[in-house]
Amino acid sequence: MGKIVAVVSVTLDGVMQAPGRADEDTRDGFTHGGWAIPYADPEQGRAVAAHWATHSGALLFGRRTYQDFYGVWPGRTDNPFSEILDKTEKFVASRTLTEPLPWHNSTLLAGDAVSAVRQLRTERPELDLVILGSGDLLRSLMRAGMIDEYLLQIHPLVLGTGRRLFDGVELGQLQVTDSVTTTAGVNIATYRPTGEEQR
Repeated sequence: MGKIVAVVSVTLDGVMQAPGRADEDTRDGFTHGGWAIPYADPEQGRAVAAHWATHSGALLFGRRTYQDFYGVWPGRTDNPFSEILDKTEKFVASRTLTEPLPWHNSTLLAGDAVSAVRQLRTERPELDLVILGSGDLLRSLMRAGMIDEYLLQIHPLVLGTGRRLFDGVELGQLQVTDSVTTTAGVNIATYRPTGEEQR
């Protein structure tokens, strides 16, 4: 069966909220948006791209992250990622969106996210699913024991506030399978859950 892989930028204290822009996600009065930008470098991009290349599949988004990505990436010509994102099959778990979804190659997973993703895996067992951000969806799948691998980009920064990756999640041990540190100090580490928590 294909894997579900979570690709997440986090701080040392586990914050995953709004790494890319000041206005990306200001929920709960969060004022530190864009915290990952000073640490971005080509080395980090190459490491993440190499990891993605090992997973032939689709992207899985929650509603908020999907809408944010759609507002930023399609049609841009100043980077190679827009074309990749446009062409990649995308699944969106949402109770509020309706089809047709606006972004090319997008399919709605309506209703309960965990049930919808399980159904997708039954129908497409060979498909790898890569989750970018999508904290609420990710935590729901984590609580259901459905994440097979984490690619965490751990930034040398403590914010002390913000939505954290593992908030409200009881997770067992993780095994480190790969780790590299960029010249900017970002530790890009791959983890796989071990034990009975995987379902």
